[in-house]
Amino acid sequence: MQRQNILRTLLFVVFFSIGTAVLAGAILCDDLLRYYRSKQLLRLTEESLNQLQSLNADYDALLEQLEEDPNLLERIAPATLGTEPADANTVYPNVTAEQLDAARKVLAEDLEQEPRLAGTQQLSRAEVPDWIVRYSEPSRRIILFLAGAFLILISFICFGPAKQRPFEQ
Repeated sequence: MQRQNILRTLLFVVFFSIGTAVLAGAILCDDLLRYYRSKQLLRLTEESLNQLQSLNADYDALLEQLEEDPNLLERIAPATLGTEPADANTVYPNVTAEQLDAARKVLAEDLEQEPRLAGTQQLSRAEVPDWIVRYSEPSRRIILFLAGAFLILISFICFGPAKQRPFEQ
């Protein structure tokens, strides 16, 4: 009799815990999906914040150099703005179209490897586990909800406490 009660208790715990887990998963699926997407948005935002901090540091260094050397502005302005240099005694190298194309290709490869700012990036489904994506489909969610409810009912009906029978004399 004792062995039978232990087996009934063990089966009750197994069926009830599986049913409860499936039922809770079906109910909380949207929250899990939202959690993983928020986690990914937070990561993207932190990356873009780091990029902006890096750009600020670069611009601060450039501003310090401009304050220290006022002639620097005259030297970089033609290259930055694309105008012809004003100094007739200085020779400036001319860039060929092939060199510009090679530089564009290298820059394009660098941009593909580095993540863009969070506003321009799309959320990928790679961060969200596949089982949550499958779980969130409405038809599967309803089926899992019903299966969890039936497992809980089965555990109470079949593996609940045994009725005590009066001793026959």
